[in-house]
Amino acid sequence: MQPILRFAPSPNGYLHLGHAYSALINARIAERVGGKLLLRMENIDSNRCKAEFETAIIEDLAWLGVRFDGEIRRQSDHLSDYDAALARLVAAELAYSCFCTRSQIARAVENRTGWSRDPDGSQIYPGTCRLLSGAERQRRTNARRPFALRIDIEKARASIETELVWREFGEGETERLTRAEPQAWGDAVLARRDIAASYHIAVVVDDHLQGVTNVVRGKDLFHATALHRLLQTLFGWSAPAYHHHDLVRDERGDKLSKRTAAKSIRSLRREGMSAQEIRRRLGF
Repeated sequence: MQPILRFAPSPNGYLHLGHAYSALINARIAERVGGKLLLRMENIDSNRCKAEFETAIIEDLAWLGVRFDGEIRRQSDHLSDYDAALARLVAAELAYSCFCTRSQIARAVENRTGWSRDPDGSQIYPGTCRLLSGAERQRRTNARRPFALRIDIEKARASIETELVWREFGEGETERLTRAEPQAWGDAVLARRDIAASYHIAVVVDDHLQGVTNVVRGKDLFHATALHRLLQTLFGWSAPAYHHHDLVRDERGDKLSKRTAAKSIRSLRREGMSAQEIRRRLGF
């Protein structure tokens, strides 16, 4: 079977050096293993994702010399795929409606000493709505109360008898089995009122439907793999191999991000930097 990899940016801004590094290392591994490299636009957040950013991303990747196979998959064209996956979890009673606002959750845990945080640093949801009766949940739904959909993490994990692991390669070729501990995320959000599917559910569905065999992404998503392995197992889907690469950081040692206004590839191009110079700067 031919390996399949994917590069999956969100078109909510311009590419920076961190994105370029991830795209280039995806291309390097795809070439090394004789695989295909797909381009996916994770544009499910319609409030932040713009067509102009998608156009710029495609142009910058072509300028860098990264080539892709097949058609671009845009998440916004596949909302029914995520709906179907979420419906399966609800039908199995492994996901539930949560009517709590962010401020209500913050108040619920503010006086709890040593309350746990998830790998991203957010406070673990205290499970308030998990304890609602079926009648009360239905009453709030009938009243059109806005809600998020959360996974019942303990129940979901208990439904799987086998140990959860994934194949991790880092940036090298040596495989190691890594134990997945999804409980660290608590009852994570799978969908919200304003976003049809969270990153966690969408990426698992996309990788499955596209037949992705090797996921190459930054180390900032290393711990998310535990939750992804849980979802893959619940759906009965095979797991890809994972390559979590180092992050490109700024002078302070912080990872580059759109939120911190990291200089974009387009800016570097306007300043006269060539694609070859960027590739050399990133070790390619």
